[in-house]
Amino acid sequence: MQCQECGKRPATLHFTKIVNNEKAELHICETCAREKGELIPGTPSGFSIHNLLSGLLDFDPPNANSMAKPPAVKCDTCGMTYTQFSKIGRFGCSHCYKQFAERLDPLLKRVHGNTVHVGKVPKRAGGRLKTKREIDRLKKEMQGRIEREDFETAAELRDRIRELEKEMSG
Repeated sequence: MQCQECGKRPATLHFTKIVNNEKAELHICETCAREKGELIPGTPSGFSIHNLLSGLLDFDPPNANSMAKPPAVKCDTCGMTYTQFSKIGRFGCSHCYKQFAERLDPLLKRVHGNTVHVGKVPKRAGGRLKTKREIDRLKKEMQGRIEREDFETAAELRDRIRELEKEMSG
């Protein structure tokens, strides 16, 4: 699909606006989006996508001392602060993910419902991930069987887990 603005480059950004059950779609390339300042089409104030998401990024996890303002978190490697990240919408380096993990986990849980990917898996990577998920499921089931003192079934599950782990490593 070609960009609806320039008609030259492939469209990589796809916007859908639904107002009063009327659906309007816009497909533009990254270059045209940058020229427009990454504006969301159809908004009178023309705020950027980053501003739209900044409310989510400013989310503070619940704190017993909610009266005290939390200290500014800063990446030890690149020096980026969480406030800078929430305005820019991009991290400064790969270490930022670990540095800001405490604030990102509640955000991801709120936005996606989980902090671990549970969605679709590409076919080329699906085999290993599918096996890993099966192992995790069997481990949980085995733990439940142990708690219910169903040791025979737990032993069968343990053996199946070992088989799957052997398949993954070999």
